Amino acid sequence: MKTYQNIDELPYTLSVEELAAFLGISRVGAYNLAHAKGFPTLRVGKRILVPRDRFLQWMDRQMEA
Repeated sequence: MKTYQNIDELPYTLSVEELAAFLGISRVGAYNLAHAKGFPTLRVGKRILVPRDRFLQWMDRQMEA
């Protein structure tokens, strides 16, 4: 799995595994986050993807709270 040094390197959509690696949390923790109300996800079949731009907006909102 690729590790990202900064936000500019993130792909347009992140898998749950990439989200976990970026945030430094467990895969289970990332799945819990992906299923949380208000967390931005996109479902493609059974895959859960996280759009980068909406994820970054979500992070900004979390920091304001």
